Amino acid sequence: MENKMTPINRREFLYATGAGLVAAAGFSSRLGHAATRQSNVVLIVMDDGGFGDIGSYGASDISTPHIDSLARDGVRLTDFYANGPTCSPTRVGLTTGRYQQRFAIEAPLQNESVAAEQGLPVTGRSLPELLRRNGYATALLGKWHLGYKSEYSPNAHGFDYFYGFKNGYTDYYQHTNGDGRPDLFENDKPVTETGYMTDMITSRSVRFIRDQKSKPFFLEVSYNAPHWPYQRPDNPSAAVDHARHLQPHEAQAGTRADYAAMFERADQGVGQILAALREKGLEDNTIVIYTHDNGGEWLSRNAPLFNRKGTVWEGGIRVPLLVRWPGVLAKGAVSGQAGMTMDLTASILAASGTRLPAGPALDGIDIFPILAGRAPEVDRTLFWRVVVPNGQCAVRSGDWKLVVDGGSSLLFNVRNDVGERNDLTNQRMDIAQRLRPLLTAWEAEVDAEAKANGTSEFNRRRP
Repeated sequence: MENKMTPINRREFLYATGAGLVAAAGFSSRLGHAATRQSNVVLIVMDDGGFGDIGSYGASDISTPHIDSLARDGVRLTDFYANGPTCSPTRVGLTTGRYQQRFAIEAPLQNESVAAEQGLPVTGRSLPELLRRNGYATALLGKWHLGYKSEYSPNAHGFDYFYGFKNGYTDYYQHTNGDGRPDLFENDKPVTETGYMTDMITSRSVRFIRDQKSKPFFLEVSYNAPHWPYQRPDNPSAAVDHARHLQPHEAQAGTRADYAAMFERADQGVGQILAALREKGLEDNTIVIYTHDNGGEWLSRNAPLFNRKGTVWEGGIRVPLLVRWPGVLAKGAVSGQAGMTMDLTASILAASGTRLPAGPALDGIDIFPILAGRAPEVDRTLFWRVVVPNGQCAVRSGDWKLVVDGGSSLLFNVRNDVGERNDLTNQRMDIAQRLRPLLTAWEAEVDAEAKANGTSEFNRRRP
């Protein structure tokens, strides 16, 4: 079914299904869910995992029983997307509930030596800040990658507690960043500890859950696995010298077996987190969400998608999404609803009964009523853009996706052709001609906002 919405209707649609639901009194009462308190939320984000790297999405050489249990006990989405094909952009979409282009963060923030002054500005409207104001304890364990200075830190954006690293990647054993500098923090204080980073993120996450008392909580578990450097667990090593400003092939040296071992250790961590919820008697009142920040790298399995991280082809942006909410979402359900990372923001706010203050509307929408079967699936119009190193952009409207790459526009029906092998531009020029203006109008809108906010030139500066 095609999406016939004009840009104006699309904006009205976002207000009606996004901000309107977020402002509602409470998601639980709308679904008839007799919760005695606000639901906790545990959001697990893997870094650079491939679409087909977990069992419930077709992997046969990586064992992920704990992650797959979320598919067995909740809903699995087939058509979910990351906000961007790389990490910082998607994390902006999650933190703000809006397109990252509005903040001019369209590429991963570079190392601190280059990008120390860049970051996501504090607006008072971030997901953790709004939840904190609504009585939630908030914590981020793991990767941040949205700014190095204290004014861009997780604490500044509303996380009560942060333990992890601020760079885009880290040595799993030495805890150093791309410049070879120490990059491990507890809140904004540098700390020195030993251990394998995946395990350290897990143990702190479990500790946070066990320490919770009466307040509801929002826990974001942001694993760096399976992002390079490809360092296996239980084999202490130092990554190739970061200070040499590695070429990509040097930093990415590794094998699929190394990658699988890293992924499986993170899956074990998910199992420990789920066990901690059971031990505390919190399982029935906790929403657990699992996703990836973008498509996989060269060791990943993105099948049946084409291409990988860094591109707007399906392999760069389509990611797994599993949601478990006992008593609200059916077990073992599969949904073809198209969605995007920023929808999680709107959905979590709605589920927690958190009101969105005055200001710009969210670009994301609350998809939980759809996943619960209380609302019909809706066609979406979603946009992506990569500005460096090679410009690409795309729009998906309903089942149709227009990809602009290298000056060429290609049209695919991604419901029937998920691998984007059959360009239908010559057969459906009417659809291509409808989608291209939508993409142009969206680019103009988000760029105008970034410029008006003064973030455009600031965050796009390059060495």
